[in-house]
Amino acid sequence: MTVASPVYQDILNPFLSIVGRRRLQGVLKVSGAKNSALVLMTASLLIDEVVELTNVPNLTDIAGMGRILSALGVQVEHSVDSVSLNAGTLSSHEPPYELVNSLRASFFCIGSLLGRLGHARVPLPGGCRIGARPVVEHIRGLKALGAHVSVEHGIVTACLKGSSKRLTGASIVLDCPSVGATETLLMAAVLASGTTTIENAAQEPEVQDLANLLIQMGADISGAGGPVIKVRGVERLHGVRNYPVIPDRIEAGTFLIAAAITRSPLRVEPVIPEHLSAVLQKLRDCGCQLEIDQTGISITPGDIQAVDITTQPFPGFPTDLQAPFMALMATAQGTSVISEKIYENRLQHVAELQRMGASIRVDGSTAIVEGVAQLSAAPVTGSDLRAAAAMVLAGLAANGTTKVSGLKHLDRGYDNVEAKLNAVGAQLERQQG
Repeated sequence: MTVASPVYQDILNPFLSIVGRRRLQGVLKVSGAKNSALVLMTASLLIDEVVELTNVPNLTDIAGMGRILSALGVQVEHSVDSVSLNAGTLSSHEPPYELVNSLRASFFCIGSLLGRLGHARVPLPGGCRIGARPVVEHIRGLKALGAHVSVEHGIVTACLKGSSKRLTGASIVLDCPSVGATETLLMAAVLASGTTTIENAAQEPEVQDLANLLIQMGADISGAGGPVIKVRGVERLHGVRNYPVIPDRIEAGTFLIAAAITRSPLRVEPVIPEHLSAVLQKLRDCGCQLEIDQTGISITPGDIQAVDITTQPFPGFPTDLQAPFMALMATAQGTSVISEKIYENRLQHVAELQRMGASIRVDGSTAIVEGVAQLSAAPVTGSDLRAAAAMVLAGLAANGTTKVSGLKHLDRGYDNVEAKLNAVGAQLERQQG
């Protein structure tokens, strides 16, 4: 067997070359929310009519979900910023392992497949290696709705019991407010017989977006966005045209942090401010002025001061912005304490920031960050999606030219990030190793 040499492998690996310490100015455009678009795509499995989504970001994860749905028999048509899905030709209830393994959101297919067909076989998912994200809450909830669920050889099999034609409404209390479990159970419950109540439900905007789409499809849902969601099952749903995906709050937060770390005035739009309340408050606390209007946010950074953050489920500070915010705190005046309470392996970016001169000490799931006067360019790697974003932000602020690898992660969640940043004065270039 021929093995590629390390040199050849490097040639295959793209990286971003980032010239640091450039002042930015202008407007950064925010794409549709990846985490919302992915689950909205799986909702198309509930019906045999067309679901058309707009404001869909051009990301590898979106393309991956399209391939998974196509493998199930769904007709998937992508255009510039929209996707049309028709599951009237649904021919399988088992997405292929080789596709599911790299995309965690693909597991959400189980709720819609089970709700519509009464059976599903879905491999356990993959995704970023940032810690344990078990599907036990999904399984427990599906069992409460009357499904028989088993896990063997890495595949979750779910089916209706006996002669049942539909799932049955139930009262479900989640042990933790899991976004994925809440979304899976929402899709399973909309076609169930009777009323389902989900307590301790996730309150994230992406859950609200899914509920809004399902309601437009004819579902009877109340309470989404709060801790208790009530779903009254209906017998059938219908298609939807031109449903806009919400703006990506994590991309918006990343761009606001880009302004702060480069000490540059920028405008970020479109943004729904309520989706970023905790982040906006921390940006104010650390020395940024924010002007918020109906379409976006204008940010003017001052002298950046250290502030502490603790990641929490929505509406708390999002774990997806912990790494980017740590990059900012590495350049702040004073010492900040950053506590990661969601994923146990989400401090892998610390070592890479240290390579750039950051002064960070880790104690368990907490990082103590002493701000330094200047970061310096170095070759670094993003170990997961948000760590890669943190490396890009650090590169924007560093003295010299930073080489950021790990773009396969970055491209999962940021639509054409170098073009967007270059348009406001940054200097990023994608190159081959």
